Amino acid sequence: MTKIKTIFSYLILILASFLSAFPLYYMFCGATNTSIDIVRGRLLPGTHLAENFKTLLSNQNLGLAMFNSFRNAIVITVITLLVCSIAGYGFEIYHDKGKDILMSILLLAMMLPFVAIMIPLFKMFSSWKLVNTWIALALPSISTPFMIMLFRQAARSFPHDIIEAARLEGLSEIKIFFKMFIPVMKSTYGAAMTVTFMNAWNNYLWPTIILQDKNQITMPMLVANLKSGYSVDYGMLMLGVLICTLPTAIIFLCLQKSFANGITGAVK
Repeated sequence: MTKIKTIFSYLILILASFLSAFPLYYMFCGATNTSIDIVRGRLLPGTHLAENFKTLLSNQNLGLAMFNSFRNAIVITVITLLVCSIAGYGFEIYHDKGKDILMSILLLAMMLPFVAIMIPLFKMFSSWKLVNTWIALALPSISTPFMIMLFRQAARSFPHDIIEAARLEGLSEIKIFFKMFIPVMKSTYGAAMTVTFMNAWNNYLWPTIILQDKNQITMPMLVANLKSGYSVDYGMLMLGVLICTLPTAIIFLCLQKSFANGITGAVK
């Protein structure tokens, strides 16, 4: 009976792994084949990677899109980690009933889809003359209820006795946060960085609405442009999707251990 359960478990894991990896494999094969081969359903790597890359460079400003996406994702990630970690730390360490009520309101805000607040946000930034600016792009993303909740939960496992001892030693609250809380919560920061970077990199709807200058194009916007027109070069499209996917895949692979520990609340 135990062997049957083991075999069944392995079969489920193999099936799940195949379903997860096959889209990536198909995307890689598509990036190396022609449109005709992709339409015909070819599932083997081809020899047209260089041709697809040349076509992509001739049709789109790939370098500019990559630069804008990396700049936006990195800066938004850094600011989000700083703002949300300070907020989560404050909600837990300086605890009172008023903060609990405010935190409940923030959690209720998680139930609202972004499309429900998209038009009010655009009108607000338009009245402030901030349309087509990086500030309007970043502000809705730098403070999210989920990230604040994540850091608040992490702060609950932070030893409060250490904080009291540090205060007795004369450390300021700022020094306690930066010199003690941040180093201890590395796994939480790793998980938060992974999620925030992926969201910032893959964000398409809000940048398309708020950024109306072609020089502000990002990788998701570039990939969407590849589908325009009467005919689609599927080889070029697959290559664009592959290039757009690689940075987030690399970030996740590098930080997967921190991501798992941070999400489960482990403190090291």
